[in-house]
Amino acid sequence: MHYFRSEEHLRKWADYAPDREGGIISLSDLVKSFSVDLFRRRMDADYVSHYQEYTKGFMAKLQEIGKRGPYWVP
Repeated sequence: MHYFRSEEHLRKWADYAPDREGGIISLSDLVKSFSVDLFRRRMDADYVSHYQEYTKGFMAKLQEIGKRGPYWVP
């Protein structure tokens, strides 16, 4: 994972690949995606039994922030 201060800085990066642009995510969207139960509830005793439910919530959050397509959705 690489962090850039701006999209302009990213596009000037030597290894920038326009075909992977779908994988770009802002820091605020990254925080939103990691704030779902899939990540917040990992220490719960019943986490494994709710894993599918939590995964659906994570996928819904990705859809909500506009991350669709082959890079984000298996």
